[in-house]
Amino acid sequence: MKIAYFDCFSGVSGDMILGALVDAGLELARLQAELERLGLSGYAIRAKSVKKRGLRGIHVEVEVTERGVERHLHEIEEIITASSLAQPVQAQSLAIFRRLAEAEAHVHGIPADHVHFHEVGAMDAIIDVVGAAAGLRLLGVERVYASPLHVGRGTVTCAHGVLPVPAPATQELLRGVPIYGRDVDAELVTPTGAAILTTLAETFGSAPPMRVTAVGYGAGTRDLPIPNLLRVSIGETEHKERAYEEDTITVIEANIDDMSPQFYDHVLARLFEAGAVDVFLTPIQMKRNRPAVQLSVLVPAEHAPAARDVVFAETTTIGLRVHTAHRWKLSRVESTVETPYGPVRVKIARRGEAAVNVAPEYQDCRRLAEAHGVPLKTVHQAALEAARRLT
Repeated sequence: MKIAYFDCFSGVSGDMILGALVDAGLELARLQAELERLGLSGYAIRAKSVKKRGLRGIHVEVEVTERGVERHLHEIEEIITASSLAQPVQAQSLAIFRRLAEAEAHVHGIPADHVHFHEVGAMDAIIDVVGAAAGLRLLGVERVYASPLHVGRGTVTCAHGVLPVPAPATQELLRGVPIYGRDVDAELVTPTGAAILTTLAETFGSAPPMRVTAVGYGAGTRDLPIPNLLRVSIGETEHKERAYEEDTITVIEANIDDMSPQFYDHVLARLFEAGAVDVFLTPIQMKRNRPAVQLSVLVPAEHAPAARDVVFAETTTIGLRVHTAHRWKLSRVESTVETPYGPVRVKIARRGEAAVNVAPEYQDCRRLAEAHGVPLKTVHQAALEAARRLT
């Protein structure tokens, strides 16, 4: 399995990510061809070799000819979804911009769809975000990892005035991510760079075991006391077939002892609409021996702000606990099997090449059992046997 590890010793930005990928072997012409699938004009992309503190790197520059264009999130989403980009590239690009918009919305106290992408969402950011997702796919990278992020220190001047480093939106994006600052008075992590890595990277820490096949350095624009470079190492993991899939998930929890139980059905429905992957209730005993419920929400990081807002709006809690959990998962595929009673969808979970669990779709089994007047367990067993023959 091919992976990429970003070493962010001098921070990260969108153009540095593109430069690192180009230096690691991504052909600029292929990247340009992918970006043309957006159907946008008004920009040009160029790459040149530069030196930072004696070290060579590639600086990718996006020259924008359109001026004064502000876009809302829905406009950027329409551009991406209407493009001919591959579905995985579209999905990753949309997730990055959604995460970016939600961070900006949080710090400014407005809905995500009201955010004006005048700085982070202008043409160059669209190229940076889509280019990063497309470039990793062109290089065959399946998983992304990153080091802790060097954020710098001091202040930065932007459209909202003079702000501390990291800028508020960047700090919001870096919740749960290990960061540090050293003696560099500069903004080293941009909102776009933070959004790309925190969306695509599975973990932030030491480099995972890998056989390195390519190394690239992406250069920033400024000259700093340290080399203003982002290093990416690309290579193969020690075991191409992993027994488990891994990712991280945001866990939101609340203890509730003063809400009608009838409301939970509505709360759970709203949370799933907001992007939660699982929601569950646990009976607990609180102070003064009051029976209560612990509401637990598992949600991808990019949807955590929306889930948070649902919990505060729809329940009586006045505080939440939030942490990030690392998950091991079996790979899962969905298929359809034929039974004497009709087709049934099944989910097959695998550890490596071995199928370790098969689950027929309950609603399919129930519908066929009622239609044929047979016990539900009979249809369920028939589906299991058909799925096992398939695996």
